[in-house]
Amino acid sequence: MIWGSQTPPKGASFAHWRGFIEYETQRRSRIEAGETNVPPGIDGVFVCVLDDMHCEVVVALAALGGVHIMCEKPLATTLEDCLRMYQALESNKVAGNQQAVFAVGHVLRYTPHNLLLHQLVVRERVIGDVLSVSHTEPVGWYHFAHSYVRGNWRNEKTSAPSLLTKCCHDVDLLLWFLCSPPDPSDKTSTPHLPSTVTSTGSVQYFKRSRKPPGAGSATNCLSCPIEPDCKFSAPRIYVGPDVVGFETMNTGWPVKIVVPDIESYGSAEEAKRALLAELSKDYNKEMPAEEVSRRNWFGRCVYECDNDVCDEQVVTISWDEEPFPQASAPASRNAKTAILHMVAQTKKVCKRYTHLYGVDGEIYTDSETITVEDFRTGKKTVHRPAMERGGHGGGDVGLTRQFVLAIDKVKNHGWTTNRAQLELIGCTLEEVIRSHAMVFCAEEARRGRKVVDWQEWWSAQVKDRVARVVD
Repeated sequence: MIWGSQTPPKGASFAHWRGFIEYETQRRSRIEAGETNVPPGIDGVFVCVLDDMHCEVVVALAALGGVHIMCEKPLATTLEDCLRMYQALESNKVAGNQQAVFAVGHVLRYTPHNLLLHQLVVRERVIGDVLSVSHTEPVGWYHFAHSYVRGNWRNEKTSAPSLLTKCCHDVDLLLWFLCSPPDPSDKTSTPHLPSTVTSTGSVQYFKRSRKPPGAGSATNCLSCPIEPDCKFSAPRIYVGPDVVGFETMNTGWPVKIVVPDIESYGSAEEAKRALLAELSKDYNKEMPAEEVSRRNWFGRCVYECDNDVCDEQVVTISWDEEPFPQASAPASRNAKTAILHMVAQTKKVCKRYTHLYGVDGEIYTDSETITVEDFRTGKKTVHRPAMERGGHGGGDVGLTRQFVLAIDKVKNHGWTTNRAQLELIGCTLEEVIRSHAMVFCAEEARRGRKVVDWQEWWSAQVKDRVARVVD
């Protein structure tokens, strides 16, 4: 309990998010009625509920009006909910009829590493026109098994495609580099929109046909005859000393996901027994499928799970050459291609790496260093951006800092919300919708085994379905 032995003040703690909506509605009604002894309200909200709850919560918060909102990624689990949220957020106004500040958890934009990379590539153009980008998200063999085979994000019916839940901010990163205007505060700039999208991918490995014959009919690691030799052994991953288990002195992720109160046990042996007890839980043929799918089974055989999200996927986005809309700009924006590869079976765990190829040089970046090779001078430059603590290479802290700073500038320093949105958040609501829409477009391409015309798809699936055109 964050309050310890103290009692939380009025309006600071609720059993359910709807309780806050009710309280805040009543608080505002009291002010309108002329009451003077009314507790102060809030300025901003962090929405950190499960993915499929984002839409309902954000729409309700936006309906209050005047609340700045930061929502974890993905924005929502369906395109329909994303568009519903877009409309609600557009109507969320603060004083002066300005649209409230909004941020989404696309934290890759806010790491010191990617901020420098964006400056080098987009603003300083150190490799000239970018011709192609190859970006890899190596999820990690045990990370994927934990989160996308055994865990919360394993099945589209209860979650969403893995391209959305894992890689929506990778898609956003690519569009930030290749689509968005270099300076979001420049009102004359327009995005260079993609032309085509295609994707391939499937459940390539985590399925019953890949199950080792020696495992027989076992559905749980603790009853499997080949468990000691299986790299996906739940005891090995969550308990043992050679991956990220409890015996590595780890009580955080993923151990804490299996037993949330792991640190409360009196001894290491008690904690291990609790872990093994949770991992031993299994289902049988008599248990209804709905009951099986309702919860996570972290001791479950990875070849016997109800996962259906891709563990291997490639997305290709292409841009045609087109004239700049501004007369003072260069003659055209060049044709280019971006390839995103999400792969599960890797030693690296979410340590993304990217190749960018330009007309004047190339860049290789591995989440820690940025290496620039200049064809014109033959010079090789290695940048080592400062690393911040916190998740996603400092991106979690970076986004949080910018969101709070944006609210402060609006509330205490006379900034307009539009200025705070562009200069501090650095991402518009339209960009948020575009990057999420790109994921759903790629999924349509993958399922239909086709190349999708982005402009046609956007017009049919997004532009014509919202009250106000998103351009």
